[in-house]
Amino acid sequence: MSAVPTRGALARTAGPVLDRVQAEVRGSAVAVLLADPQARVVDIRYGERSFGREVASLGVLPGVRLGEDDVGVNAIGTPLETRRSLLLRGAEHALPAFHGFTCFGHPIVHPGTRRVAGVLDFAVPASRDERLAPALVRHLVTEIEGRLRTDAAEAQQRLLAAFQSAARRRDRRVLVVGHGLVLATQPALDLLAPADHAAVQACVEHGGENTRITLASGQPVRLSWAPVDGTEGTMVDLVAETRPRPRAAVPVRWPLLVAGEPGTGKTTVAREAAGDGAVVLDGVETVRVGEAEWAEQASRLLDGDGPAVIVENVQLLSERLAALVAARARTSKRNLVLTSAPGDPHPPITACCGERRELAPLRVRRHEIPRLAQRMLSGECAARFTPESLRVLAAQPWPGNLAELRRVVRAVAELRSAGDVVPADLPPSHRDGSALASPFDRAEREVIVAAIAAAGGNKLEAARALGISRSTLYNRMKALRIR
Repeated sequence: MSAVPTRGALARTAGPVLDRVQAEVRGSAVAVLLADPQARVVDIRYGERSFGREVASLGVLPGVRLGEDDVGVNAIGTPLETRRSLLLRGAEHALPAFHGFTCFGHPIVHPGTRRVAGVLDFAVPASRDERLAPALVRHLVTEIEGRLRTDAAEAQQRLLAAFQSAARRRDRRVLVVGHGLVLATQPALDLLAPADHAAVQACVEHGGENTRITLASGQPVRLSWAPVDGTEGTMVDLVAETRPRPRAAVPVRWPLLVAGEPGTGKTTVAREAAGDGAVVLDGVETVRVGEAEWAEQASRLLDGDGPAVIVENVQLLSERLAALVAARARTSKRNLVLTSAPGDPHPPITACCGERRELAPLRVRRHEIPRLAQRMLSGECAARFTPESLRVLAAQPWPGNLAELRRVVRAVAELRSAGDVVPADLPPSHRDGSALASPFDRAEREVIVAAIAAAGGNKLEAARALGISRSTLYNRMKALRIR
């Protein structure tokens, strides 16, 4: 029986504890599994090879994800969801393949951050007496948490040393972030507002190197960063750049097509482009009034004179109505703005447009979320988000984009009209900032969102395009918080 090679702070810190357990259970039908906060197995130790092969034959190997949304109730995914230990005997497991085992899982809570750092799971054959397992696992978890505390303290010392070395140059704008520690030189503090700290952290966690962002003050900066050796921390340099000159207004090439996911601000952009007095015609109305009446309204508006016309949700139009709008757009004397879901709504409409503006979803511009959230809150009340609250908001998936962010901010304003808004003041659905910490989860989420958009919101068609069942699609949507 040999240790499985692993990486990461949790596996490294828990390694000596698991080494000792491995020696103590040698010759016994026992498996000890260590999983990370995403329910992925990072280390497995067996008491005997035959039992190890039995577990491995079920697909339980390093790297496999055993979240509750993946395999139902189990001793890894469920403790992560509930933050409580769980004992499952035989058929109490949701997955029939696990009915031959009794498992006890206990969450590992990082002493510094108080976040769940992982789960330790003790598995034995269902026929075996498991009464000692809870006490043993709790003892091991306590030891691992103690080692995490020590490891964090040592890492903080290394981060502090790296920061002190970087701060010797007094004009250097630098931050060191990691292990519950944020250090900044005075020039960096002079440059950054509270919302900017969360924006910088969002860039480090989700963006690419040498990212350019605009601070709350309007100052553009370039960020470059590098890991601090021996830690999971990061050193970030901020380089102030010359503020761009205001651009002269560029005339719109009509008709204008504004495309984006729901909630990205398509209507706002359309109204700003169309100007005062714009008349709105919505593709959704075809269901209520019928295609004939909708076609008559569109023809009457586009054939006459007057202010601009906005046609919303053109992706919902039938091919006949799309062709009608495209034909009228070419001859109309009125400026025309069309809004659509991502992608090409209809070839005739795409072809007739003189300009297209694609609005990026909020999840791909996370560094803007702290500034947007604080600006929205300032418009509602006198309260202000703390940096930690802004960090949590920046980590959310935001399937509803700006519209969802605005609803959350209004809910916060109703709860707290003044003072600091801490994470506990956020709606329960938006307090967990680590739900999609995995790059794989984020990539999977974007693929599913794109498939649903391409199918016009039809989940069955989206599932077919992805090659999965509709029930699997709904399960993944729930896990990835796709609404």
